[in-house]
Amino acid sequence: MPIVIDKDIPAYKILTGERIFVMDKERAVSQEIRPIEIAILNLMPTKETTETQFMRLLSNSPLQVNVTLIKTSSYNATHTDQTHLDKFYKTFDEVKDLKFDGMIITGAPVENMPFERVAYWKELSYILDWTRTNVTSTLFICWGAQAALHYFYGIRKHPLKKKCFGIFAHNRVRDGVPEPLMRGISDEFHMPHSRHTIIYAKDILDVKNLKILAYSKKAGASVIKSTDNRQVFVTGHMEYDRYTLKNEYERDLAKGLDIAPPANYFADKDMKEVKMNWSSTANLFYINWLNYYVYQVTPYDINKIEH
Repeated sequence: MPIVIDKDIPAYKILTGERIFVMDKERAVSQEIRPIEIAILNLMPTKETTETQFMRLLSNSPLQVNVTLIKTSSYNATHTDQTHLDKFYKTFDEVKDLKFDGMIITGAPVENMPFERVAYWKELSYILDWTRTNVTSTLFICWGAQAALHYFYGIRKHPLKKKCFGIFAHNRVRDGVPEPLMRGISDEFHMPHSRHTIIYAKDILDVKNLKILAYSKKAGASVIKSTDNRQVFVTGHMEYDRYTLKNEYERDLAKGLDIAPPANYFADKDMKEVKMNWSSTANLFYINWLNYYVYQVTPYDINKIEH
């Protein structure tokens, strides 16, 4: 089944060119099927790239998925054309009376700031509270995960002496309890990271309503969930494309920043070829989230989502 998006959005052409099954909204409404409604609060500066990355992963499910892109109204993005935002994004005020089967809250380049000093923190806090009643399952990514862990559970982030930047090995936490979210994922898998702060695993272990599903010696706790499955926290970037870290590295070099090449990433000494070893994990993870944490537990009548 396809992902349903506006045929004028850049991601439609990109994904169609990759032979990914996408469907425009006009065709979708003619089908007698209740699609899964997914909202994406996109806090990344590279909005067009980020929305395409998540849409690519959501499209691999056998479910029909409608995507609603959301932007903050308390902070205006400066790296994305305003015409694109006006055409394809909604503000939270425009969707706050709606229900969603699932939601993704992305990372943001504000991790070195105290949460409460982020320009849109008050608005984000309102949205986080809203997810408790209007969303079946919410997936928080990188800074979004840190922000939600702080807001809901009082868990602190800690600065790193050196940026966590590259592809790192992770191990599943195997405690004998089957975990649908990690079904099919190898005991050891890889994930991209790009951040200056970390969440300590010991702080998560102290919270009875949270469970660590995967951990990295280099990157720390990487996949965490709430025991009711309504909140999933990923501290890395499974959604990243092959060249995302390369682009970030070259961007920082151009700014004159002291940045080392991303670890375990380039396949050659000239740093031209990239060893992409996380895409299969990413696809499985998002399929599992949509299937087990969204589709199989959300009501057919979306307005009956209650928590």
